[in-house]
Amino acid sequence: LPLQKETPLANAVFWAARKGNVALLQLLLNSGRVDADCRDSCGTTALMVASYSGHYECVKDLIMQGADINYQREWGSTALFFASQQGHDDVVKLLFEFGASTEFQTKDGGTALTVASQHGRSKVVETLLKNGANVHDQLNDGATPLFLAAQEGHVTVIRQLLSSGAKVNQSREDGTAALWMAAQMGHNEVVRVLLLRGADRDADRQDGSTALFKAAFEGHNGVIEELLKFSPSVGILKNGSTALHAAVMGGNLQTVLLLLGANADPTVPNKNNELPADLTKSDRILKALRPKIINGDS
Repeated sequence: LPLQKETPLANAVFWAARKGNVALLQLLLNSGRVDADCRDSCGTTALMVASYSGHYECVKDLIMQGADINYQREWGSTALFFASQQGHDDVVKLLFEFGASTEFQTKDGGTALTVASQHGRSKVVETLLKNGANVHDQLNDGATPLFLAAQEGHVTVIRQLLSSGAKVNQSREDGTAALWMAAQMGHNEVVRVLLLRGADRDADRQDGSTALFKAAFEGHNGVIEELLKFSPSVGILKNGSTALHAAVMGGNLQTVLLLLGANADPTVPNKNNELPADLTKSDRILKALRPKIINGDS
């Protein structure tokens, strides 16, 4: 949490809040020469600094001295946002005791719940949900807490959010759903959980690619194995290509073999009339594809 330079006394308050020096903080605040709500030029307050750093006693002291719990800095973050981001559940609970709100948003639409989900703070996520956080919060681009947790591979948080009513197929504005993002990132267990909870195995983005297509291109074979248990499409997609084309372009032989084993057809051309074999110079991949092509032509 970067700070802009301010008056020496204000800087001393920020330093005490960051370091958890309660005695110095009390001395400064009781001097009457500096306010509990002193802030830097970006609107960062001592309460935000203490909350970010997880210093419970400093947070409590600042609140008792009249610090504004729900004050938003320039970007829109609050003390609750920072405590949630860093996973300080005790501080989050303390802030709620004194009236912290879950509704404040940053300029990109972020909330305490979105940032806690993104960072995998499962205890904080539980506390936030119990205190009225909206499981359907969205960033400006449409990303939900579930999407952010899936992107980062936080399985426990994903289960919490789904149990609290998160929509498993809710997508970002570009059509990217949590399953697609988890597949891109190679999060096998996340993919498994999402599929078991009803994720659409063939949901595509605006570019026409599916989770299987993306995992095939990236060579995430563990993800592919999970997806294949749910019989996703191995044929032509809306992007005019197949997952086998993607696997060949990605250059991972094991990925190619997995898809061939799932009856992906190497004789199906893409929108440019190219076969998968036309997209590689790898002898090993060509050797895997050619017997299938010969058998398919016979």
